[in-house]
Amino acid sequence: MSKVILVTGCSTGLGVSIAVQAAAAGHRVFATMRNLSRSDTLKAAATARGVKLEILQLDVQDSGSVEAAVAQVLEQTGGKLDVLINNAGAGYVRTTEQASEADIQWVMDVNFTGVVRCTKAVIGHFRQQRSGHVITISSVGGLVGQPFNEIYCAAKFAVEGYMEAMASYITPSFGIHFTTVEPGGIQSDFAANVMKQVEQTGGMLDDEYLPILQKYIGGAQNRAAGSDIYQTADQVAAVVMDCINTETPPIRTRTSDWGRAFCGLKTDLDPDGRKQQARVIEQFLS
Repeated sequence: MSKVILVTGCSTGLGVSIAVQAAAAGHRVFATMRNLSRSDTLKAAATARGVKLEILQLDVQDSGSVEAAVAQVLEQTGGKLDVLINNAGAGYVRTTEQASEADIQWVMDVNFTGVVRCTKAVIGHFRQQRSGHVITISSVGGLVGQPFNEIYCAAKFAVEGYMEAMASYITPSFGIHFTTVEPGGIQSDFAANVMKQVEQTGGMLDDEYLPILQKYIGGAQNRAAGSDIYQTADQVAAVVMDCINTETPPIRTRTSDWGRAFCGLKTDLDPDGRKQQARVIEQFLS
């Protein structure tokens, strides 16, 4: 069955793959991004696949922008919206000692509060129609803390708690599903991206953290070479499509064998989160 799908963060990478795969599957896709001047990659991917997308402006850091985009989707579809995919996000590599308060607020706003803004904008509509699905791209970093990523991981941990909490009462009451998708690495020039981000936030500081950071970056380069840690954006998008297509979507899902093994100490007893959901419902709502 064709669905109306709203996707955030579609200027590059995973957002492009999700939007194109969803459109190729026959869904009506509204692909959004903060800056419409960066839509060339998305348009080229859609043309290459022979699919049609509707592109809208949406800045997850601006409530007015979010609400306007959702209103435009509902207006253009006669009030139909089935799936929100919270894909927009940003990485951040910096120790807590080195991180500025402005950077911390930015990381939390983009990765967590932006998810809340977008979900808040659609949840009333989903509740009225007694259906809907909110899918949020999290990370294995939302389950397992990692070196130099504590601020980013904190934001993703917050996303995990937010989605899990909503699933505990909104799903059984109104038929709205919530899923966090947890990739490991997505293929890219990781070390170059890390260094670019570090330079943008003050460069590598010559302090006691420097040799540890150098080990981290060097290890990332080694892991990227022939490792199964890193997937393509299309591979991760295919997992998102599986979540859209199932009648009983998971509350959380890793996207690779590596991710499942990496997080196994925390997730093996309840891989999809349904057992924990049932226990919370029993304790608080029975």
